[in-house]
Amino acid sequence: MNNARLPAIGITCYPSAGGSGVIATELGLNLARSGYTVHFISSSIPLRLQRYRQNVFYHQVDVANYPVFAHPPYTLSLASAMSEVAERYALDILHVHYAIPHAASAFLAQQMVGPQRLKVITTLHGTDITLVGQEPTFFPITRFLIERSDAVTAVSEFLKRETERVFGTTRPIDVIPNFVDTRHYRPDECRERRSWFATPDQKVILHASNFRKVKNVPAVIEVFARVQQEVPCKLVLAGDGPELPAVRDQVDALGLSETVEFVGHIDDLAELLPCADLVLLPSWHESFGLIALEAMSCGVVVIATDRGGTDEFIDDGTNGFLRDPEDVTGMADVAIRILHDDTLRKQMAEEARRDAVERFGARCVLKQYVALYDRVVGQGG
Repeated sequence: MNNARLPAIGITCYPSAGGSGVIATELGLNLARSGYTVHFISSSIPLRLQRYRQNVFYHQVDVANYPVFAHPPYTLSLASAMSEVAERYALDILHVHYAIPHAASAFLAQQMVGPQRLKVITTLHGTDITLVGQEPTFFPITRFLIERSDAVTAVSEFLKRETERVFGTTRPIDVIPNFVDTRHYRPDECRERRSWFATPDQKVILHASNFRKVKNVPAVIEVFARVQQEVPCKLVLAGDGPELPAVRDQVDALGLSETVEFVGHIDDLAELLPCADLVLLPSWHESFGLIALEAMSCGVVVIATDRGGTDEFIDDGTNGFLRDPEDVTGMADVAIRILHDDTLRKQMAEEARRDAVERFGARCVLKQYVALYDRVVGQGG
């Protein structure tokens, strides 16, 4: 690496509240605090980038929309924006999060600027590999883009194995896990906020997601229906998405309307998670499960799916629980046990917080990305 300056980094992500956008934005902010110059290039400003910060710049992608185009050519507009920013600000690396279409745009931008001058790092987050990338339309280009990136990272060993199995790629994949800002996601009594949802004698169960089928939200409702028969409790559902109307219907059909609170999309879950006694994440699979890690950092016990990468940070029975997403009875039984036993719940919550800080704190993971940047820039000629 050139010792005269730190590499200038361009970051592209989806600006929504999904895990890939959250991690990309938090990575950029932490890099900026460490002295890196970071340029975000996306269709709109990421949610966690709403105010000015030193060393952080935002460039909006303008998409041409002419009658001849059946659909706005965002991939091409993004590639043009990437190349312009890279040239103007002497970027060393384009770090794209979520393969489709960001890696395609980065590849085109690299060809315009020059592969020796501009490197591309692609971070795989989950559904870009397990869902979108496996669509026949996208399969060949996803494989091509993985192979042509200068470096590829995955957020879990599970996702790395799945990528290699499905796409048969030969490009080495570095596993750099998701991380959490443990200074921001921290235990808090939040008594006033908690009183919005529950009385002092009630427990609070929380689920937060994008309410897509993969999140298996009906199982959350089924588990809660069983738990509330044994433990006074309320269920808080945070988020929005296509399955939300069906979930509302399920809640009404089970007669749970008085004990289930729909709070909609929450920009900053650090204000809500500490209010919970238990978080449910029974997804059909999770490549990582960022919400579970954020809950652990807040000192909240999690019952999560055992399909995917959650077992890489949840030790079943020690700092949380892992259950098959179809095992509604098993999830309900362990929820009842943990909510009845405050001593056990607090002990597990402390273990969860400790592991989040020591293994998945932002500073720990940032070092891995910095080492990767050094390595990739050092490959330049």
